[in-house]
Amino acid sequence: MSNETKAPGQIVTILLGIVVLVVVGIWLLAKLATSGFDVNAEVMSKEAVAARLKPIGESVASDAPPGMRTGQQVYSGICISCHGAGLAGAPKFGDAGAWAPRVAQGWDTLVKHALEGFNAMPAKGGAADLSDDELKRAVAYMGNAAGGQFTEPPVGGAEGAAAADPAVVGKKVYASVCMACHDSGAAGAPKFGDKAAWAPRLAKGLDGLVASATKGLNAMPAKGGYSGSDAEFKAAVEYLTNAAK
Repeated sequence: MSNETKAPGQIVTILLGIVVLVVVGIWLLAKLATSGFDVNAEVMSKEAVAARLKPIGESVASDAPPGMRTGQQVYSGICISCHGAGLAGAPKFGDAGAWAPRVAQGWDTLVKHALEGFNAMPAKGGAADLSDDELKRAVAYMGNAAGGQFTEPPVGGAEGAAAADPAVVGKKVYASVCMACHDSGAAGAPKFGDKAAWAPRLAKGLDGLVASATKGLNAMPAKGGYSGSDAEFKAAVEYLTNAAK
């Protein structure tokens, strides 16, 4: 009789155990299927990979005219592709340990390698449009971030002055800043190409105009609000005056 009375209880216990095992099994399978596959994480990972796989030397747009980019601008637009993460054996930005033996080689060697290419890095990091001074500024910027004490070639130096061609640099600065007023003659600004409006101003001579514009005059703030170099700003003034002669 005792075996007959225990059998139903044992059956219920076994069934409950099976149900629990099935539920746990389903939960474990669901967990396994979804773990590590967070959609947002997957998207971010692909974006990060895409950023790292950009062609070497592909630059990010910069407002600086050709030849006038700072070391930081060159690094952020070009060098970061490899030096940002230390890809292809490139010393990672700010990694003093990785940069120490390179900094120890001296400025001339670092610049030579950067200009001509070294190991996996092509000449000028693959950015053929970089001027020598722009590349040197980038070398100094990266080296100094890791403990070096290099001096960046000044923006607007001998090479920079040559690059500040009014027809190229001046036109670009005009289009980015000056045209806001000079294109329409707003706030009393002499309109671009208006010879009558520019005549009394041209009488001051180029240097006089540059001096006045640099300090600001009437409604125009200093350098028209332009934050670039003096060489670039002078090129813009010359571009404006040439159009009114």
